[in-house]
Order: sequence, then C-alpha cells, then structure tokens
Amino acid sequence: MIHSQPDFTDADWFTSSFTDGNGTQCVEVAVVRGWVGVRDTKQHGAGPILAFTPTAWEAFLLGVHADEFTS
Repeated sequence: MIHSQPDFTDADWFTSSFTDGNGTQCVEVAVVRGWVGVRDTKQHGAGPILAFTPTAWEAFLLGVHADEFTS
C-alpha cells in the first residue's frame, strides 16, 4: 500500500500518556488519514514531525510496552 505524504497542518495534537510529569520528556501525537505523527512538545509545533504508518506505530507501541527500548 502506498501512502501519500502526511499533512499535519490541521491535526489535533494530544500529549502522550508516556510523557513525564516535569516536562523534560514530552511528546505529542496526532492521527491524520493513514498516518500517526509524533513531535517534541518543547518545540511548540515548530520542530520536525516523525510520521509512522498505523502498522509501524502499533509495532512501536508494542515494543514500548515490552520495554524493548530501555537500556
């Protein structure tokens, strides 16, 4: 399946439930047609956006829940 380029211009962003309470590790997530975007809250919308397909996003979340990314 080929996806078009994501357009997060009018996306509704929400703070991830994995964000820490002191604001040092904050990310926001938005879902638009066929894409999931992740950005750094501290950039106030001006920074880059990582774009995932829904399948890749689900695999990433499964890895997070399985602690695959801890050192």
